[in-house]
Amino acid sequence: MNRARFKRMLSMIAAFAMAVTTTHAAPIKVLALGTSLTQGLGVPPGLDLTEVLEARLKASGFDVKVINAGVSGDTSAGGLARLDWSLADHPQAAIIELGSNDALRGQSPAETEKNLSAILARLKAEHVAVLLTGMKAPRNLGPEYAAQFDAIYPKLAKQFGVLFYPFILDGVAANPKLNQADGIHPNPAGVKLIADRMMPYVKQLMLQVKH
Repeated sequence: MNRARFKRMLSMIAAFAMAVTTTHAAPIKVLALGTSLTQGLGVPPGLDLTEVLEARLKASGFDVKVINAGVSGDTSAGGLARLDWSLADHPQAAIIELGSNDALRGQSPAETEKNLSAILARLKAEHVAVLLTGMKAPRNLGPEYAAQFDAIYPKLAKQFGVLFYPFILDGVAANPKLNQADGIHPNPAGVKLIADRMMPYVKQLMLQVKH
């Protein structure tokens, strides 16, 4: 091999190595699209769910940035309306936590399903890996409403083939020690438990991201 060809080969190898390094230098962006449960209403700075999950992921060796796109009081329709804006950061993964305020307002489960379906379809079209978190309707709305609402999430998760965490407030709902005075929003201890239980699913989400 002559010297000129050898130099060209070294240049190609260096360029390839630089490209690989550049590809992996940027952290994985995870869009957390949700309500006050995602936003962290009532908890001190640094202790909301997105920041706790980000810290846990980094401690597990993932280079990641979790983008807090939680809005207090938001509905599934609101989440859909701001999806384009939320995707402007070009996330590779998304955690979807919407629907609780729909149920609190007694909104039609069919409407909630329609909105969530549109969100998941858009994310799929954008090749964004998704973790869908489920919600349960307040039982005072009656068994028929609860059955229809609760069924939305496993149905859509199966339909779109996305990761599914059945109930984001699992282990926290109705526990006074894990909630703020309003009995609805988790306190820091409640957020920690949610993160504990979600982490296996969030790690699976990271493994689905294509570099």
